[in-house]
Amino acid sequence: MLLFMEKRKDKLGTLVFKDITSNEILIWRHIETETVEDYKQLLHYLLFLGYTVNAIITDGFKGLHMAFKEYPIQLCHFHQRKTINRYLTRIPKLSLAIDLQKIMRTLKSTTKEKFTKKLDVWYEKYKDILLEKSISPITKKASYTHPKVVSAYKSIRRNIPYLFTYKKYTDFKIDNTTNAIDGGVFSPMKKLMNIHSGFTKSLKLKIVDFYLVYYHK
Repeated sequence: MLLFMEKRKDKLGTLVFKDITSNEILIWRHIETETVEDYKQLLHYLLFLGYTVNAIITDGFKGLHMAFKEYPIQLCHFHQRKTINRYLTRIPKLSLAIDLQKIMRTLKSTTKEKFTKKLDVWYEKYKDILLEKSISPITKKASYTHPKVVSAYKSIRRNIPYLFTYKKYTDFKIDNTTNAIDGGVFSPMKKLMNIHSGFTKSLKLKIVDFYLVYYHK
């Protein structure tokens, strides 16, 4: 199962669950604010209907790994890389950031053990720089000298348990990205919504409902 939320400019979003084996859209819900409870309610409803959940692929919305801890969870590699690029940029200038980006580029081709080892070696090499703090001339408070690199490192370290699930549970044929829904479902839907950008919210939601009801790949 793959779950993901598409946010639109009008602050409405659609939370979608898709079976990646059959390519069937299972269930969806229109919401204004994304919450873990929304995901839990939809999942419980699917279980009530008799569906079996083998694993979950997600974009990494905070709290989902705890809410669904009884299932194998795969974090989308694309979204993890996107997070790191936001912190470091795609072409960083600092040596510690450059080396961290190099490790991230091996994500798809490496194993959990090798990836973790590389991250450990990187941390030991740059630990003193990472822990370095500077005093703000305005607030007089100490903070990390390189906060974005620290945040990037913490993000990777925190998500390692969910980045290689697809290699552990090979029988489930888990994807390592949410592209089956982000690109396969939402990309065409965005084009459809752009054509009807002048419609009211209620009409837009009806269009989305129609699209998802008759979705097929």
